[in-house]
Amino acid sequence: MLRHLLELSGHEVHEAADAVRGLEQALVLHPDAVVIDLGLPGLDGYQVAQRIRAAGRRDVVLIAVTGYGQREDRLRSSAAGFDAHFTKPVDPAAIDALLQRHPTV
Repeated sequence: MLRHLLELSGHEVHEAADAVRGLEQALVLHPDAVVIDLGLPGLDGYQVAQRIRAAGRRDVVLIAVTGYGQREDRLRSSAAGFDAHFTKPVDPAAIDALLQRHPTV
């Protein structure tokens, strides 16, 4: 659903079936922003963000999407390299507004 709403707002969206594939796409496609669920099996969203940042991608906007919304969760996502932390259910307008504020997106 989020994909379709972002596409309707004019964003080009790519999806990945798992964290490893998502990480590969983020490094190959060089997107302006990456929306990552934190509760992924295998590699979790924190690890994905850390690997994107470790690969030198400081310019990409990383957006955490999760059911975890406590202060500690937000601090952990920030420490992993995320620029924003949204709890589910995510307001697509809020993500769109964030993307509009970043000139590279």
